[in-house]
Amino acid sequence: MGKRLGLPRERRVKQGRDFLRIKTEGKRFASGCLIANWVLATGAQSRLGVITGRKLGNAVVRTRARRLLREAFRLHQPELNRTVDMVLVARASIVGKAFQEVERDLLEALRRGRLLTTP
Repeated sequence: MGKRLGLPRERRVKQGRDFLRIKTEGKRFASGCLIANWVLATGAQSRLGVITGRKLGNAVVRTRARRLLREAFRLHQPELNRTVDMVLVARASIVGKAFQEVERDLLEALRRGRLLTTP
């Protein structure tokens, strides 16, 4: 079997208090189909949390949005210039978007937050 892709549990924000801390103490950038909230992390690795509200659509639509956001973050995580805890909130415009469009919006948010090593 090959290397498993995905975002392991230790790299995910899971607890409500962490989501609240990131929202209240962190910085926020809206870009296209997502809103990125982030705060500098104390751990060795960056973590990600994803929020998809019911306004997006049914469970299939929300799950696809979560997968797109997680995959875009996973691919560009090595390019981050610091360790962060990040929460991505999917906006209604994510419905029907291709992966490249979601990836472009995430990279724009990371650039605006000055979180990428290369501009």
